[in-house]
Amino acid sequence: MAPYILKRLLSLIPVLLGITLLVFGFLHLIPGDPAVVLLGERATPEQVIAVRSQLGLDKPLPVQYLTFLGNLLRFNLGTSIISGIPIATELRTRWPATFELSLAAMAIALIIGIPAGILAAVRKNRWLNQLTMTGSLLGVSLPVYWLGLLLIYLFAVNLHWLPPSGRLSVEAGFAFQPITGFYVLDALLKLNGPLLLDVLSHLVLPALTLGTIPLAILARITRSAMLDTLSQDYIRTAKAKGVPQFRVICQHALKNALLPISTIVGLQFGTLLGGAILTETIFAWPGIGSWIYQGILERDYPVVQGGVVFVAIAFVLINLMVDLSYSLIDPRIQYK
Repeated sequence: MAPYILKRLLSLIPVLLGITLLVFGFLHLIPGDPAVVLLGERATPEQVIAVRSQLGLDKPLPVQYLTFLGNLLRFNLGTSIISGIPIATELRTRWPATFELSLAAMAIALIIGIPAGILAAVRKNRWLNQLTMTGSLLGVSLPVYWLGLLLIYLFAVNLHWLPPSGRLSVEAGFAFQPITGFYVLDALLKLNGPLLLDVLSHLVLPALTLGTIPLAILARITRSAMLDTLSQDYIRTAKAKGVPQFRVICQHALKNALLPISTIVGLQFGTLLGGAILTETIFAWPGIGSWIYQGILERDYPVVQGGVVFVAIAFVLINLMVDLSYSLIDPRIQYK
């Protein structure tokens, strides 16, 4: 397995090179000058020229790109043009927020999507199947920004059940000192019940918004995989031998349908890490997505490049772990 892991890690190099090249090129196609954004519209041409020279923006684009790659090879992601904070420091602060939100969204998708897909497969000619398929179609079709605003309007503005934005209330934030950066885990470590409730109440709406699409996709994939598995001869044999239906579904059918499900889980989780920009922006969630979005608006090239590279590495590593899990699900799979 070690050679396989090494080969996959080496394949990460051309992927990252391609991503950095595309991001670098697209960023410089966006109208606007970081020096003007930094100095303001009233800056003199001399001041703009001085700042551009200081930031290295006056150099040819190939030179700027090679400089960025050289810094990346030295594990130096640079410094934000606007805030002056090192990119590595911002990533250490913000990635737990995005990871926690993605975990919560994926947990919702798993808890609801897989059982819904199983029930739809078992009751394929019943109303439950039609309800699941209609719901999954709506889940994939609903725009994330519209759903987020709708949930805020319903549960925060009208019902006042949940907070509309942020990770923590202002009152709780004054006395809170994070340990790991994962607020749910920190509240558990501190054995602080009110803090845990506050953190979870802020997590519910963005997690529901972000988890809707993977939930719908998981339900459809689970239904398809289960229908294929339930039609196999060994399932009919197990039923003929009098094995209880629950054991047939969970022990025989679901176990053999896990390969496509685990693939979708890995792909969707990686997508959540990089696709939380809209959700984090709507709910003012201080994660990597909202940070990259702000970097795009401010033409902060190091922020966008560093954030995208980090998300790309996380996506590839998550999918590598999913590939390695195949041998645990099905021992017949061997890696070379």
